[in-house]
Amino acid sequence: MKRIGSCSITRNGDVDRLVFDWGQIHMLSEERVTGGTSFSFGYVELGVNKGHIRHNHPTADEVIYVLEGSGDQMLDDEAPVRVEVGDCIWIPKGVYHSTINRGDGPMRLIVVYSPAGAEQVLRRDPTVQIESPGSGE
Repeated sequence: MKRIGSCSITRNGDVDRLVFDWGQIHMLSEERVTGGTSFSFGYVELGVNKGHIRHNHPTADEVIYVLEGSGDQMLDDEAPVRVEVGDCIWIPKGVYHSTINRGDGPMRLIVVYSPAGAEQVLRRDPTVQIESPGSGE
């Protein structure tokens, strides 16, 4: 990570990799990394036919941006809709949602939580493996 004044430039290799049976997340901007609390920002990879099951974030809005792949996005307990590269999904706090990769390869996403903090639930998940920077990917 590079610090320039009160700013930061962060790469995946600078932060913990949170590994789950459905994929992985690098939280590139969160309080523990950059000190920021207004929002957090992460890079997510979902395995084929895997994803985030139905859940919500009671205290944070979420934005998901699809970088690569396609999948089924369930929002507010409605029928899932197909999302693909370039789609941006905004989810207000408390709304139940899920994202499942339906493509042939990894589905790559950017996620933002506002305010920051909702991402800490991932670290407390009993199935998470947390790999420190430099431990190899």
